[in-house]
Amino acid sequence: MIPVIVLTGYLGAGKTSLLNGLLTRPGTRVGVIINDIGKINVDTGLITGQIDATESIAGGCVCCLPDSGGLDELLEKLAAPKLRLDAIIVEASGAADPINVDRLLRYGNVPGVRPGGIIDVIDAVQHEHTVDTAAMAPARFTAASLVVVNKLDMIAEDAREETLKRISNRVRDANPQVTIVPASHAAIDPELVFDIARSEDPVDELPLAAASRAEHHHAHAPHAHAVTVPCGEATDPGAVLDLLEHPPEAAYRLKGHVKIRTDTGTQRYLINMVGWQPHLQLATPGSDPADDALVAVGVDLDEQEVGEVLRAALQAAMSEPTPQDLTRLARRLILSSRIADTDNEQSDDDDSVSS
Repeated sequence: MIPVIVLTGYLGAGKTSLLNGLLTRPGTRVGVIINDIGKINVDTGLITGQIDATESIAGGCVCCLPDSGGLDELLEKLAAPKLRLDAIIVEASGAADPINVDRLLRYGNVPGVRPGGIIDVIDAVQHEHTVDTAAMAPARFTAASLVVVNKLDMIAEDAREETLKRISNRVRDANPQVTIVPASHAAIDPELVFDIARSEDPVDELPLAAASRAEHHHAHAPHAHAVTVPCGEATDPGAVLDLLEHPPEAAYRLKGHVKIRTDTGTQRYLINMVGWQPHLQLATPGSDPADDALVAVGVDLDEQEVGEVLRAALQAAMSEPTPQDLTRLARRLILSSRIADTDNEQSDDDDSVSS
C-alpha cells in the first residue's frame, strides 16, 4: 500500500520548502496533491523538485470538502499501479484543519493507499503570536503524528533552546505522544517520512531529478536513526500487538515483515506504523521470509533500549496464542483494511468493553 503523507501548517510556516526538500531526494517516486485557496493554484509554481505525478485542488480547502469523495478521486488517480509511486504527499492549504484532514483520510475509500502520517509545520518566529494565543494549546496538534518546529535559525541563538522547549511543551499539552523535530529551512530527514530505497536515481528517472538537486539549497537536518531486529521465528500475536499499542517513545516509524503464530499455524504480516497509527496487513507477495525483521526509525533513538524492546516483542512464541490475542489480531487487521467505518470502530470498542 502507498503511504499518504499530509503536510499542514499556517501560511508561511514552510510546508512548500519541506516538500521541496523531500522531492529532491533520489530513489523514491513521489506523487503530490497541492491544495491552495484561490482560483489559481499558486503553490504549484513554487515546487522545484522531481514530481512523478501531480494533482491539484484549487479554489477551496481540502478539509472543507463535504466528504472524502473529492480527495479520494485524486488519490485513486495517483495510486494507479502504472505510476509505480512509492509515496503520495498532500500539501494542504494554510487554512486546512489537520483534524478534518485526518478524518477525510481515515474514512476515505481508496484501495491501495494507507495513512502515512500528518506533518504539521510550525513557524517558530510567529507561532506564539499568531497561532498559540489562547489559554489551551491548539487542538490541531491532536491530529499530528510529526510536528516540525521550523525557522529556528531566525531565533536569536541565546533564545533558541528555550523557544523550542516552550513550543514543544505546548504541543505536547495537546498531544503527549507526538514526535517533534527542530528544523531550519524546513529541512528534515526523508527517512522519517518514507522509505529511501536508493542513494541514486533509478535508470528510468528523468534528468530533472538530479538537476533540481544540484540547484537546491540543502540545510542541515537532524539525522534519523534506525534499529533493526530480525524475526526468525513465529512470535506471539499479543507481544506484537502490545508493541504497536505501546511503541518505544522515540520511534516515529515501525516497519517490516514479521512472523506471527496463529491458531492455524505461522502467518507473515507487514507492519507499517507512523506516529501512533499502526497498519497491519498480510505479507507482501514474493517477499522472502528469511529477510523478516522489524525496523524502528526515529531522530533521538536510544538504540540499545529500542533494540531490547523489539527483541522482546519478537521472541519466539512458547505456547499457543490466546483467544483474546487472536481476536485483537483480527480486529487490528479489520481496522487496517480501510473497509471499517465509524460504526465498525464503535462496535469493536463496545465488544471490547463487554468481553
